[in-house]
Amino acid sequence: MKNEQEYIEIYGAREHNLCDINLKIPREQLVVITGISGSGKSSLAFDTIYAEGQRRYMETFSAYARSFIGNMERPDVDKIEGLSPVISIEQKTTSRNIRSTVGTTTEIYDFLRLLYARTAIAYSYVTNEPMIKMSESQILRQIIEKFNEQKLIILAPIVKGRKGHYRELFQQIRKQGFVKARIDGEIRDLLPKMQLDRYVTHDIEIVIDRIIAREEDLHRIAQSIQTAFKHGKGTLVIHAPDSNEDKFYSKHLMCPTSGIAYDDPAPNMFSFNSPYGACSNCKGLGTIEEITEQAIIPSQERTIFKGAIAPLGDYRNIWIFKQIEAILKKFKVSTSTKVKDIPREAMDIILKGSNQTFKDDSKNGTGVYFEFEGIIPYLKKQLLSESDNIRNWVKEYTQSITCPECEGARIKKESRYFLLDGKSIDQLASLDISLLGEWFEGLESRLNESQNQIAAELLKELRKRIQFLMDVGLNYLTLNRPLRSLSGGESQRIRLATQIGTQLVGVLYIMDEPSIGLHQRDNARLISALKDLKALGNSVLIVEHDKDMMLESDYLIDIGPGAGKHGGKIVEQGTPKEILAGNSTTAQYLNNSRTIAIPKERRKGHGTFLELKGAVGNNLKNVNLKLPLGKMICITGVSGSGKSSLIHETLVPILKKNFYDSRKEPMPYDSIEGMKELDKVIEIDQSPIGRTPRSNPATYTGVFSDIRTLYALLPEAKIRGYKVGRFSFNVKGGRCETCKGGGMRVIEMNFLPDVHVPCETCKGRRYNRETLEVRYKGKSINDVLEMTVEEAVKFFESHPKIIRKINMLNEVGLGYITLGQQATTLSGGEAQRVKLATELSKKDTGKTIYILDEPTTGLHFQDIENLLDILHKLTDKGNTVVIIEHNLDVVKVADHIIDIGPEGGSAGGTIIAEGTPEKVIKSKKSITGKFLKTELNA
Repeated sequence: MKNEQEYIEIYGAREHNLCDINLKIPREQLVVITGISGSGKSSLAFDTIYAEGQRRYMETFSAYARSFIGNMERPDVDKIEGLSPVISIEQKTTSRNIRSTVGTTTEIYDFLRLLYARTAIAYSYVTNEPMIKMSESQILRQIIEKFNEQKLIILAPIVKGRKGHYRELFQQIRKQGFVKARIDGEIRDLLPKMQLDRYVTHDIEIVIDRIIAREEDLHRIAQSIQTAFKHGKGTLVIHAPDSNEDKFYSKHLMCPTSGIAYDDPAPNMFSFNSPYGACSNCKGLGTIEEITEQAIIPSQERTIFKGAIAPLGDYRNIWIFKQIEAILKKFKVSTSTKVKDIPREAMDIILKGSNQTFKDDSKNGTGVYFEFEGIIPYLKKQLLSESDNIRNWVKEYTQSITCPECEGARIKKESRYFLLDGKSIDQLASLDISLLGEWFEGLESRLNESQNQIAAELLKELRKRIQFLMDVGLNYLTLNRPLRSLSGGESQRIRLATQIGTQLVGVLYIMDEPSIGLHQRDNARLISALKDLKALGNSVLIVEHDKDMMLESDYLIDIGPGAGKHGGKIVEQGTPKEILAGNSTTAQYLNNSRTIAIPKERRKGHGTFLELKGAVGNNLKNVNLKLPLGKMICITGVSGSGKSSLIHETLVPILKKNFYDSRKEPMPYDSIEGMKELDKVIEIDQSPIGRTPRSNPATYTGVFSDIRTLYALLPEAKIRGYKVGRFSFNVKGGRCETCKGGGMRVIEMNFLPDVHVPCETCKGRRYNRETLEVRYKGKSINDVLEMTVEEAVKFFESHPKIIRKINMLNEVGLGYITLGQQATTLSGGEAQRVKLATELSKKDTGKTIYILDEPTTGLHFQDIENLLDILHKLTDKGNTVVIIEHNLDVVKVADHIIDIGPEGGSAGGTIIAEGTPEKVIKSKKSITGKFLKTELNA
């Protein structure tokens, strides 16, 4: 059914820098909004159209529900007509929850849990035999047949392999009328005040009945079995004294040989987020924070007196050192003995604790007896402290290691022994999506009839969802991959795949650069997925800079012409064909009348190399990386081929450990050579510059300290006695105390995300009235924070120290953001460019290696050209610039390319081509080379 209204009509949009624009966007079409950074694309798509759609949705709530939520601010627009329900898929909404994975977000893992709970076959983790499940009548029949005319003892197991004295338990059993129990294999009378050794593990079974297995006693045996099941929680043991044989039976799943029993399978048994399914050691995280001996004792050459035990420091006259002295005295050594010369047993007691009693004679000669808890157990206890400072202090001595109990599978042992076609659920969760899809192909032929009947609908849903992930180019991910380890583009495409799976109709989807981090080859699949979304009867509105996406769209809107106050106008709108005929900046790049120039000559470099050998982390297959120093190097390859594993997870931690003693461990590798040619490493990724509204570009770049110093030197500030701290919004004195200098107050919503509202005292100005009375050129300190970078460049032109940092922000294309813009509102690309500007404003040495991760995120063709100019300047000074990038405009101007592939996931992890762009395009294996060939017109 065609909607009566064919357009979304917007009248008088003035949000942020939009210049009172009127616009008609065709419905049920793929519409792309483009324009240079800061021109107003997000202001139109998210702050106007999405905000109005969300406000209208909130208005459907009852007045009572709205009283909790508060009224949403209406966007600055006269009216919007023809608006459908809106769903926004942004980059910033990634979950930081450590428990969210690709599988849980896409619901594939939820369907898998249901599939395993209903169709998987249980095996014993002791004998690997299939588990059996019998009813009481079946058990009764088997006892009569197997033990006919034999004397038997029916036992109910109540304690299995646990320590304790169990005095209260024996009293309780006696009260219930039982007189005997089998304790550690020996049948004993239950006596008053009976107890066991509390430090030894015990097995206790109640003697329910002594019988002879014969037909005429069926009724009695059946009653005894019932009683045994009641006390043994569904399990019992039949002991035949003549043959000294034990036979286990259970109402649940049970191993016929060893007698271990599993609970009946339920979906939560396979969930690592449920106490019923999660590994008890790591609580379902797959890793544990291990306090390592190496971190506690960094050097075996030092003495305890001189601070060998790092958390304790140098010797002081305190109780813990007195205890250590008493322990060492017993082993005839002292705190002045080097750690390497102290007996291993003594060090184990100091580190791990002991139940032995030691005597300290130092207290007035009387002697104090004590048991030593151990440094490691003490630190573990402090990890549970409520104080952030204490927890952070302990974390200095911890290392994240794979849980030894579940080996990273996250779920308990029993759950891992439920198999479907020979595979457990955790094995499926660690397969690449493409391999998982292959495993599901033809699965029906490998299942039995009853399994097929139960699984039919589930398999249909699973295949559909796996296909959606492959359609958006995520076939290299695994279901157990944590969501917080994904890039903005990947998490956005996962949400897109989930939305396609919901099959909604008549919705307006608004997306923010879904092509980020996607190789040219996968772009076609993404565009096809978006067209499928449109074909269902939805409108798709995308903020995008990708050339292919623009040309494949149904309608294109170009906002500009400049950034900030120079933008906010509709430059061109129409079909891609109509735009190509125009003369806007975007049109010139699209029709190739303007291009980013290919350098006439590639740099020769220093002739020295940084060589990393034998990298095998994640999917890397013994990679040898050779980086020529003094060049601009691009690391390319399809998504998931191993670029981040090689650079961010292996190379960067090695360099940081060497230059800054960083604690982060690199992924496994053999050796590295050539580090002496460098003196520092600067990694510029897309992680936020801060997680609170207090962080902003001015504080991050350090320019705000210089601005505060300038204000403190003003005559008015000197007369009032104001120091630099007066102009900080983070300390008492000059800030507004109602919002503690935040300018915004956080309203906790409990069941919805927290809402930030302007402070009612300072009206969002952060400072108190007295501080704001100090002015420079008529502007208060808050007015400076409200300035755009572009305005600040003119305002501070006579202050070289300040201008250097602000000018760099302007040069990287951030002239439109304000100095005080909250870090939480910056996109991944903007945060990266703030970091880039901060590093570029520092003095470089010509021996620095810069590592950038997709710096073109969120950049228009024009901005990419400006960014490349800066990177060329850096490289020309002798520095090495390494860029992980898919954008061919950057790849084609690189001096050296290293292409990793050939595919993503397990089919990647090898270097398939390296050299100049001209050399890489000749490689038959390189997918990047094929696309680069057209770009170089070769």
